[in-house]
Amino acid sequence: MEYLNLIDMHTHSDNSFDGNHSCMYVCEMAVQNKLKGIAITDHCEIDSKDLDFRAFCLNQYMETLKAKNIFKGKIDVMQGLEIGQAIYNKPLADKILSQYNYDFVLGSLHNFENEQDFYFLDYRGVDIDALLARYFDGILELCRWGNFDSLAHLTYPLRYIYKQLNIYADLSTHIEKIEEILSTLIKNNKALEINTSGLFMEISDTLPGKYIIKLFKKLGGKYITIGSDAHFAEKTGQGIEIGMRIAYECGFKNITVYKNHEPIAIEIK
Repeated sequence: MEYLNLIDMHTHSDNSFDGNHSCMYVCEMAVQNKLKGIAITDHCEIDSKDLDFRAFCLNQYMETLKAKNIFKGKIDVMQGLEIGQAIYNKPLADKILSQYNYDFVLGSLHNFENEQDFYFLDYRGVDIDALLARYFDGILELCRWGNFDSLAHLTYPLRYIYKQLNIYADLSTHIEKIEEILSTLIKNNKALEINTSGLFMEISDTLPGKYIIKLFKKLGGKYITIGSDAHFAEKTGQGIEIGMRIAYECGFKNITVYKNHEPIAIEIK
């Protein structure tokens, strides 16, 4: 093991609609996988039509608190949330985040308003450039709202575009918008996530890739979080060492964890 402080800042329990295992089992597997810390960041999709937000948030918060207490001394458990599509109902997102004392919140955009998750879209015959332009506009709005700690999987649609079309989508026409997104994160003292899930999918790359991570550093980015985006307990920590190596190669000496939304630097080497 090349790195000592392996910390996974993006995981899902069965409180997520697509999660598979309890918070307790996720933490147990994280211990077995030699992690020092874990953030449980279940999906809270703000545009959901059928989620009972009150019940979900209460149950998820209490279960992660229980895990945090039980695993104290074995692994550092951070109570988190992945707030999806907050820009489609900012008052609701703000209300939820004000009611619970999370350690860490991821901001993400999984779909356009009133449309399916990018996972389900059929990209054949779609103007990919136009789709990405619309997506990055949404991400920029999300970053301007800014009520989160780290921006999750900035290039999220790319893993599904590649899976279907077997092409790496060209981001060159979107680089100015991506720079604006990164600059907005930096201005608001937010982190950029290196999401390692893509390493184990057809695209075989992190989300975002090294070019964007280097650009974030060049523009003055200070905070990097690394997450596996695991939806199965046994996959917790998957790719975190690779993510740390990439962060180091891109000029970062530290990764970042959060306690009560306060960034804490952890040396990579």
